[in-house]
Amino acid sequence: MDVLGRSNEKLDALIANSPIASVISDPRQSGNPIIACNAAFLELTGYAEHEIIGRNCKFLAGPETEPWLTDTISNGVQRHAPVMVEILNYKRDGTPFRNAVLVAPLFDEEGELEFFLGSQVELEPSAPASYESRHAAAAAAVKALSRRQREVLAEMALGHLNKQIAFRLGLSEQTVKMHRALLMERLGAASSADAIRIAVEAGL
Repeated sequence: MDVLGRSNEKLDALIANSPIASVISDPRQSGNPIIACNAAFLELTGYAEHEIIGRNCKFLAGPETEPWLTDTISNGVQRHAPVMVEILNYKRDGTPFRNAVLVAPLFDEEGELEFFLGSQVELEPSAPASYESRHAAAAAAVKALSRRQREVLAEMALGHLNKQIAFRLGLSEQTVKMHRALLMERLGAASSADAIRIAVEAGL
């Protein structure tokens, strides 16, 4: 659902079925507020949907959240570039948790910035090498794709739509859709948001 309570198929397709905690924010509104979130995000943070919609993602920050990592995210947002950091956030009950946060831009058919995708994976305190292991797993999964599928995935990670990807790669839109479906199946990605996260984790 969007901020006005209306069903938004585009936003639902991005994050609704994802097992990864995810939100969509609207940079065209003041403060870049969250306009959609999925069930996994509610479960991870302990907040209800009405407590999330309309707020900036920074509400998860707390007394020990690393300001330099918050700045890294802000810089990525300003540059309209995907960024991933491991940062300390806080759940609704005040419990701190370390999580790998991805923020990536999503553009409309005219190439204008439309949304930001945000997703979070909680990290186990006993897994200091979690980034390296996730990077290795993601890199291996991406390497197993065909060259054309990797090219389509890289364009997805930049926030481009099928029409834009087709133009940039010199393909038909139907061919892009085919490669997109195949690469998501091979990656085991339940949504475009999940595929984008894998691409960024792999350093694509």
